[in-house]
Amino acid sequence: MTKHYDAIVIGLGGMGSAALYHLAKRGLKALGIEQFDVPHNLGSSHGISRIIRLAYYEDLSYVPLLRRSYALWDDLEREFGEQLFFRTGSIDMGPEASEVFSGSLRSCLENDFEHEVLNSAELRARFPGYRMPAETMAVFQPNGGLLAPERCISAHAELAAVRGAAVQTGERVLGWDLLPDERVEVRSDRGVYRCEKLIICGGAWANKLAPELDGIAIPERQVLIWLQPKRPEWFGLERFPVWNGQVEEGRYYGLPEFNPSGRTPGMKLGRYHHRGEICDPDTVDRGVYAEDEALLRAFAERYFPDGAGATQDMVVCMFTNTRDEHWILDTLPGAPQVSVAAGFSGHGFKMASAIGEVMADLAQHGASRQDIALHRLARLKAPAKG
Repeated sequence: MTKHYDAIVIGLGGMGSAALYHLAKRGLKALGIEQFDVPHNLGSSHGISRIIRLAYYEDLSYVPLLRRSYALWDDLEREFGEQLFFRTGSIDMGPEASEVFSGSLRSCLENDFEHEVLNSAELRARFPGYRMPAETMAVFQPNGGLLAPERCISAHAELAAVRGAAVQTGERVLGWDLLPDERVEVRSDRGVYRCEKLIICGGAWANKLAPELDGIAIPERQVLIWLQPKRPEWFGLERFPVWNGQVEEGRYYGLPEFNPSGRTPGMKLGRYHHRGEICDPDTVDRGVYAEDEALLRAFAERYFPDGAGATQDMVVCMFTNTRDEHWILDTLPGAPQVSVAAGFSGHGFKMASAIGEVMADLAQHGASRQDIALHRLARLKAPAKG
C-alpha cells in the first residue's frame, strides 16, 4: 500500500535535514529520503568545519536570514545538547576597493555590526598567522566562526526523527509526478510514496530531480586541503579567525585547525571555483591530484607560510552554482506543491538552519516569513540549447 505524507523531503544534507526538522517540529507527517547516509561525504555538506560570518558582502538582503540562522543554530545546540557553532571571529579581506572588503564593511556599517578595520600590518600583529600583501584591508567581525557540518546534519535529522519524521537512507529517488488530485507521487528504488507537498534539496543532484533547474543549477568539482601548521599555536580556534579573502590569484577561504574527533588535523583552505571543473555528481572525479595540491599549497605558502606544513588530507566536494551565485528558494512553475532549495554556490551552509525553516514555510503556506525575493527561480533562464 502506498504510504502518504504531509510532506516529503528529497535529500538530507545541510538544507534537507533542516527542512525535515522544521516540518516535524510543526507536527507534520514528514518523510526524508537520502540516497546515501546521514551524514555522508559525497555531496556538498561535509568537510568537518564550515564558515559562518555575519558580515555579508554578497547582498545585504542575506542579513535577516543570517540573523535568523544564528538564533536557530543556538536553539539547535540547546535542543541537541552539543556545541555546533564555534565562534572564532571572521576576517573578510582584500584590496580596499575589492568586493570582499568593501562589501563586508558596508554590511557591518549598514547593520551596525560590531567590527574592526585592520590594515595588513595590524592584521599580522593581531593574528600572526596571516601574512597578506601591504595593500590588504580586513574587516574583523567577532561573531563569525565555524559550524561542524556533519554534526549539524545529524542534529537536525535525529531531532526530526524524535519528533516523528521518517528518515530513510540508502534510497534513491527515481522521479516524481503531479497527480490529478494535486498531490505528488514520489518513486524511488524501494517504493512509491504520496504527499501533499514535496521539497527538493538535492544538492548537486538538484537538476536531475527538477528538470526546471537544468542549465541553472550547475555542479562543479571543488577540492579542500588540510595543512599541518608549522606554528600550531597560531592556527587554533583562539588565534586564527575564519577568513575569506581576495588576492591576485583569486578568491580563497580558510579555517583554523579543528579536530573534534581526532582526525584530519590542520589548517583548512580552499579556492572558490577551484579549477573551474563542471561535473556530473554521479561521475565526478573524486580523486585528488598533484595539480589540486599545487594550486592550494602555492597560495598557503605565500600568504600563510607558518601554516603551510605537510599536507594532512585533501577532499573533493561539489559546489552547485547559479549564474549570479545567489540561491534558488522557490516553488516550481506550474507546481506550487513542489519547492526547491538549490544553487548554493559555495556559501549556503552557514544559513542551513534558516533555509530549512524557509522550505517548511513554502511547503506549509506557499510563502515564507523571510524575504526571499532575491532567490526566485524566475530571475534565471536556462541557456538555449543549440
